[in-house]
Amino acid sequence: MTSEVNVSLEQIHALLARRQYSVSELENGILSIQETDSGITVRAVLEGDILFLSLVCLVVPGRTLTAEVMRKMLAADNGLSTSYFQLYETGSGNVAVTLNNFCKLQDLGPDDEDDILSCVSFLLADVLYAKELIGADLRS
Repeated sequence: MTSEVNVSLEQIHALLARRQYSVSELENGILSIQETDSGITVRAVLEGDILFLSLVCLVVPGRTLTAEVMRKMLAADNGLSTSYFQLYETGSGNVAVTLNNFCKLQDLGPDDEDDILSCVSFLLADVLYAKELIGADLRS
C-alpha cells in the first residue's frame, strides 16, 4: 500500500529559515540554502517525497581528475559516510565536483525535520572534509 506524501517546498523553506539559514527559491522549484556563517550554499529540489541536496565542492580542469583522485572519491573508507560525489561538465574543459545527499520525507513531522536539517549539516561538514581530501590533488 502506498501513501500520498503532502510536503511542499514552501514548508521546507520555512523550516530552514527558522533555523537561521538564508533561503531563497530559484527557478523551477530549486531552493538555495546558504549557511550564514560560512557562506556555503546548498541547492535543494523536492521530487515527490524525496528531497535532493547538492553543493559544488570544487570546479577544476577535467584533466586533473586522475585515477588516483577518483579512487579517493569512491573509496568506502574516505570519511564521507553520508554524502556522495558526482561530476558535471561545466564547459571549457572544466568539471564541477559536487557533494550530494537526499532524504525521503513522510509528513514533515519532527522526524522529517530532523532528517532535512541533518542532511544539510552533513553536506556542510562533508564539503570541508572533501576539499581537504581531494583539493590538493586537484590543484597540483
